[in-house]
Amino acid sequence: MDQNVKQALEQGGTIDITTQGRTSGKPHRVEIWFHNLGGHLYITGLPGRRDWYANMLANPEFTFHLKEGVQADLSARATSVLDEARRREVFSTILPRLDRMSEIETWMTDSPLVEVTIAEA
Repeated sequence: MDQNVKQALEQGGTIDITTQGRTSGKPHRVEIWFHNLGGHLYITGLPGRRDWYANMLANPEFTFHLKEGVQADLSARATSVLDEARRREVFSTILPRLDRMSEIETWMTDSPLVEVTIAEA
């Protein structure tokens, strides 16, 4: 993997993701943040229903588009994080950065959370 891509993945930030529509089968591209916590990549979102998450549950393979500093389209796989202790650990790290720690219980119950694995080229 290119060194610039590795650095971008280490930093976290704004990306686009392209998922496959769970019913239409068509590609859906959205902008979202990702977080690198100790070498593990995560995508989450505000509490509520998210189409991108429903698409990932139906088809966990998606494209992870780096677009800040370096541009790259990476094949990726999402794994939903459902374990309560692990969700709390991840949200306890992410939410202070977003100044939303007071909302952790809502995020625990209502926010999507996936761990991302990038396919090695």
